[in-house]
Amino acid sequence: MKRREFIQSSAALAVGAVAGAVPSEGEAREDKSVIKKYKRVGRTEMKISDISFGAGQLSSSALVLRAIDRGINYFDTAPDYGESEKLIGQALKRVENREKIYLASKFCDPISYSAGKSHLQVGASKADYIASVDGSLKRLGVDYLDVVFVHAIGERNQLDAEKRRLLDPNMLAAVESLKKAGKMRYLAVSSHGPYHLEELMLEAVNSNHFDLIMPSFNFMKFPRIPEVLKEAKKRGVGVIAMKTLAGARDSGVAFEPGVFEQSALRWVLHHEEVDGLVVTFKSVNHLNDYLPASGQVFTWNDQRHLDRYAALHGSNYCRTGCGECASSCPDWVDIAAILRYQMYFESYGDEKKAMVSYSNLDNNAEGCLGCEQPQCDSACRYGLAVGEKLRAAHRTLTMQSLSQTTPQKDKDHSI
Repeated sequence: MKRREFIQSSAALAVGAVAGAVPSEGEAREDKSVIKKYKRVGRTEMKISDISFGAGQLSSSALVLRAIDRGINYFDTAPDYGESEKLIGQALKRVENREKIYLASKFCDPISYSAGKSHLQVGASKADYIASVDGSLKRLGVDYLDVVFVHAIGERNQLDAEKRRLLDPNMLAAVESLKKAGKMRYLAVSSHGPYHLEELMLEAVNSNHFDLIMPSFNFMKFPRIPEVLKEAKKRGVGVIAMKTLAGARDSGVAFEPGVFEQSALRWVLHHEEVDGLVVTFKSVNHLNDYLPASGQVFTWNDQRHLDRYAALHGSNYCRTGCGECASSCPDWVDIAAILRYQMYFESYGDEKKAMVSYSNLDNNAEGCLGCEQPQCDSACRYGLAVGEKLRAAHRTLTMQSLSQTTPQKDKDHSI
């Protein structure tokens, strides 16, 4: 069966005919990988591609069309993802049967992005939440969103405040109104930590307000997440995983293109509680590298690749949902958040987001420059040189070179 025939006969289509999405004859390869598995998301009516499109760094509407042509039917975007919503909207103008494409966005105010406060917080009004969705609908050029997320819960080490944001009465009232107006279908929550990820996800699952959750989940972190996944499965709450590549640190140096990535994606998808995953696509090469994992079983050879990756990068990769080092710093430096922003800069190529987010931290790593006996090093069970990584992160995220930076040796760490 030819590729085009396969897509048309599968649940993907689903996505319908896509005008202009097919590459020209000279570009097309008959061996191009496509989505081979679709799965229902919890109790929702969505049946999504097991590997779906993270649009956090989208720069081209053409890439969206190529993804649809290969069978991807779920797209995750946000108001603060640059031009992402606008570009997806441009692509959708060329797609028939929009109802077969599932769109997810976030409660977010893009105007507040430069102040590091784009995710709507406790205190936002019902009108703020509704305006956020209306803005997304306008940029996307659609009438409704399939999923709207309370995004990035657990970014602050303030459990009570994060629980209030999770179940904000104004947010829930806005959701009720938006659903009645036909502007959204399902409510979701996401978290990549670094704080209280498991507890907040369980709170969401048990609240009966959320239709799906999107936690960070990969082979190198979050040992308690399987408990959350089991409870979600029991309650009919869908699970879409993110941050599935464990940093994706220069894997091309040690592996052939796509080898590590496919093993990492298969590891996530072999968990029966996971309905699908979202991974960032920046180029056609990513379609070629990631999609061969669709619908495939996880094998001992995959585990061998993951073990090799862990041996290469395990002592450098911060499991940002771990949080064990958080209380080790007498100055309460926001260790996990800083190392996550450094990962955005180094591994994800998202320099602007990393630097803006870092500049808005209350407790950044400036004080670490003069810390001669970092207690955070011994607090890391994975052996990371945390103090050194924090100093490097500060220099990178503030664009300071070693020669420009003067250590603060008079910093008092006795408190």
